[in-house]
Amino acid sequence: MEAFDVIVVGGRCAGSALAAYLARAGVRVCLLDKANVPSETPSTHVIQPRGVEILAELGVLESVSARGAAQLTRFTLTYDDVRIDGDVDNSGSPGLNVRRTILDRELQEAATRAGVDVRTGCRVTGVLMSGDRAVGVETADGPLSGGLVVGADGRGSVVAESVGAGKYLVKPPGRTPIWGYFAAGSQEPRLRVGIHGNRGLLASPTDSGLYMAGVTVDFQDARAFNRDRETNFRNALRVWPEVYDIVRGAEREGPLRVMAKWHSYFRESAGPGWVLVGDAGQFKDFTPAQGIADALCQAKSLSKAILTTSGSPTARDEALKCWWQDRDRKSYDMYWFALQMGRAGAASPLTTEVLRRVADDPSGATTLLQVLNRELPSSSLFTTRRLLAATYATLRKYPDHRRSTCTEISAAVGAEIEKRRARRLGIAG
Repeated sequence: MEAFDVIVVGGRCAGSALAAYLARAGVRVCLLDKANVPSETPSTHVIQPRGVEILAELGVLESVSARGAAQLTRFTLTYDDVRIDGDVDNSGSPGLNVRRTILDRELQEAATRAGVDVRTGCRVTGVLMSGDRAVGVETADGPLSGGLVVGADGRGSVVAESVGAGKYLVKPPGRTPIWGYFAAGSQEPRLRVGIHGNRGLLASPTDSGLYMAGVTVDFQDARAFNRDRETNFRNALRVWPEVYDIVRGAEREGPLRVMAKWHSYFRESAGPGWVLVGDAGQFKDFTPAQGIADALCQAKSLSKAILTTSGSPTARDEALKCWWQDRDRKSYDMYWFALQMGRAGAASPLTTEVLRRVADDPSGATTLLQVLNRELPSSSLFTTRRLLAATYATLRKYPDHRRSTCTEISAAVGAEIEKRRARRLGIAG
């Protein structure tokens, strides 16, 4: 049986980045993925500046840029009648939008250059166990032995299922995303995010001269929407004229894509001889476009945890448990912020009034972007002062919404209590 120091199952953002970091340090790594690249996977394609910095470290930023990845230097959030505009690259790095058919391939090639044994089209069927310890994987091509098994295989992780990794803090989906790529030519390097009525919208240029435009519909309305997806998609975009004007005369490349089944969760992410990274270990609402940057940053931090514990298996197990706990502590705030951004229903009058005050603040746009890049907590936006002022304004402007406003305030307080409780109790482990 072939033996490796580390076997990484899943060769996309988290898995390829982790494998590359480890191989650069002299670790013998085998990277397995059931798909052959290039191939699609559901994604917003938006990479926050902190993720772009990881791509630069791995030597991938230059290659994806050469493939036409779109730099995003401007940002617009529209929420009901509120508009916030800002510069993405105030911190020195722009955002990026690139389709996964390009990004995942370039990351795998970076792993190959680092010395990783990359095997695509190789389906992992389970984890090999000795007692309660993972000691390798079973594949359709035969077993492989590994000192550590890493599950980077996404929401439907085979590794997680094989080791019995349970979920916690599970939340139902708010919206269903539907998106397409349009041959709209060169466009302003602006990421647009919006909530208009009960429709969410996400749009920006992407690679190869294409423009990505997406809408979100309430999860319970998705089946009806998809009965006439083409017409409903176009009608949804009409409520956002600045994007509709870009794509209405453009030819679309391929069909409209949809991510039909998903939910938010954390998973138990470390145990004897195994660890989970990326979406395999934690998945949140897609609205704030955090997934790729999270995967890349987790890969880097996990590589450090692995490399600093080359001694006994017990010491490594403990280090990986600590890494999991730290990941959770750093994820709680954005997890709840994403749930709030992606909630079903029409634009909330209370949130509208909070964001109106953010928009009126000269540093508000910068603060919002720093929250999205995980430099500041979401409480920097939803301050007590803004919440009190917004509550007063909402009750005064919309007296017929008093009950719903009070319900929303109660839900927000409950979410904050749940978030603080999770952080205090340390649910991980």
